[in-house]
Amino acid sequence: MGHPFPIREIARQAGLSEATVDRVLNGRGGVRESTAREVRRAIADLDRQRTQVRLVGRTFMVDIVMQAPERFTTAVRAALEAELPSLHPAVVRSRFHFRETGPARELVATLDRIARRGSQGVILKAPDVPEVGAAAGRLTAAGIPVVTLVTDLPATARLAYVGSDNRAAGATAAYLMAQWLGDRPGNVLTSLSSGFFRNEEEREMGFRSAMRAARPRRTLVEIAEGQGLDATQYDLVRAALERDPEIRAVYSIGGGNIATLRAFQDLGRECAVFIAHDLDQDNTRLLREHRLSAVLHHDLRQDMREACRLVMRAHGALPPAGPALPSAIQVVTPYNMPPQAGPDGGHGA
Repeated sequence: MGHPFPIREIARQAGLSEATVDRVLNGRGGVRESTAREVRRAIADLDRQRTQVRLVGRTFMVDIVMQAPERFTTAVRAALEAELPSLHPAVVRSRFHFRETGPARELVATLDRIARRGSQGVILKAPDVPEVGAAAGRLTAAGIPVVTLVTDLPATARLAYVGSDNRAAGATAAYLMAQWLGDRPGNVLTSLSSGFFRNEEEREMGFRSAMRAARPRRTLVEIAEGQGLDATQYDLVRAALERDPEIRAVYSIGGGNIATLRAFQDLGRECAVFIAHDLDQDNTRLLREHRLSAVLHHDLRQDMREACRLVMRAHGALPPAGPALPSAIQVVTPYNMPPQAGPDGGHGA
């Protein structure tokens, strides 16, 4: 009867003496079959509860490193804090390293400081550039598991990616765009915060491929490097609208949607269809005001819960599991807002 539990623990679980348990385990006889069954049942109960036993009193210090607009990092922080009770009896403490933009070397310096100081895991949203990938590799070499969030670094030794299937999300946006624009004339503006984020690149590829199949004559006009920040986004969108009087719709891959709509308004232009990502505070309000057609949303709380569990598994505190599945993509309109999208906004990625 193989098991990893001390006789004293089995006896306490079964309500029997240690001597009785010892006789059952070593087949010495003199024990009723019903008693032997109680011992086997106690071992099975302990095995089911082993995960909780291993987690009691465990504290996991996790570093959250992200390059993203404040509206998204705020949503990430809120999602993690909302999920902390679900991780009990383990305790997850987090250190946040957020920035909206900046050179890659500063992000690398942050990751290298974490590698020197130590951490039990890093949850990372970063551009897919060689120097960041190398820094992620140094974390892994130092025994610190790295989980990429929302956007992946597939060429690195990261532990896992958590988030949605971004190519499928882009294709979903194209399907909606083709349906809602129909045969009406007009070009579509696609807006990326940066071409260095793999999730945005994959969304754009999915969108372009599906649009080409559905509406091959529809012209797509791309702008990038606004970093999702309102000031730079406004200038990029306004310049694109002035260059191209045929732009009638927007697929916003990287955010900055308030600025995008302001550029349309300031030039007296109509935006017939506007599809965005992330049910953050800004997009929640814009959707309620019917200024967005739809937001492609997935459960960021689920992503943060899964990322923390992956870190726990890497330390042997949870049993192994299969690969993480992509987060489900939900098409949110003004009429089916998720319950968590309260007055202060919801979560997305």
